[in-house]
Amino acid sequence: MASLITEGETVLLDSGTTCLEVARLLHGRQVTVMPLSLQAIRLLGDAPEPTALLVPGGRPRAGEGALVGPLTLGSLSALRLDTAVLGCCGPTAGDGVTAYDLDEAAVKKAVITSARRIIAAADGGKPGRTAHAHVGPSALVHVLVTDTTAPADETGALEDNGTTVKIV
Repeated sequence: MASLITEGETVLLDSGTTCLEVARLLHGRQVTVMPLSLQAIRLLGDAPEPTALLVPGGRPRAGEGALVGPLTLGSLSALRLDTAVLGCCGPTAGDGVTAYDLDEAAVKKAVITSARRIIAAADGGKPGRTAHAHVGPSALVHVLVTDTTAPADETGALEDNGTTVKIV
């Protein structure tokens, strides 16, 4: 995953455990990172230069600490990012990118609008799942990074829709 991000990029990291692992991989690299979770902010808060940290406004959701609400949306609308690493609850070729929380879905939509490139990170159990909050069509995702347990029929359908699938 980290190899998809080049030095000097401005990167947004969505909330969730997969994106927290990406934050660990970016720690100490020459990137500017804007995490959307309190856990990733804490992790990157002590990153040595050349890593730069941008902290958005927002209301942390209980439990995972995902930042949501009008302050988060306002922060996103003020920026243009090179790459966004999006955690998604259910990418499918037919239903697109979905989320289980309406506030998080609104943030994901704003992320997609603010970033030039969208990388979705999802463990193999997520491709093919659909959650109730629609974020957008799967074609908005440039790259899906998943693992070998992802259903081949679904990853193939996503590729047919224009998403590059990387199995790690």
